[in-house]
Amino acid sequence: MKILPPTLREKKRYLAVEIMREGRINRERLIRALQDSIRELFGDTGLSETGLRLLHFDGNHAVVRCTPRTVWRTRAGIATITEIDGAKVSLRVIGIGGTVRSVMEKYIEKRNDQTLKREES
Repeated sequence: MKILPPTLREKKRYLAVEIMREGRINRERLIRALQDSIRELFGDTGLSETGLRLLHFDGNHAVVRCTPRTVWRTRAGIATITEIDGAKVSLRVIGIGGTVRSVMEKYIEKRNDQTLKREES
C-alpha cells in the first residue's frame, strides 16, 4: 500500500488546553470525557469526523489534535466538560496552532515559564 502524498493528507489543528481541577485526573479519564462530551453533542459521526487525539497531558495542560473543519466542534466539546470521575474540572482552550511544536512553544511552555517566575518571586 502506498503512502498518501502530503497534498492529499488531511490537515490537522492542535488545540492547547488549560486544565483547572480540584482533584487528580489521569490521561485516560480525560480522553474518555472528551469523547463522551463530543459524542453527546454531535453523535458518533461527529466524533469520528473530529479525528480527536490527545497528544500531550501533564495534569495542568493538554494538546488535542483535530481536523480544521471540526475545530469548533472540538472546542464546544471541551467547554462542556465540568466533571471527570467526580472531580470538578474546567477546561479552556488557550490557543490553536498548525503544528504541535508551535502550540507547545507559544502556549504550554510559555505558561509554565510564567508560573515558575511567579513562584520564584
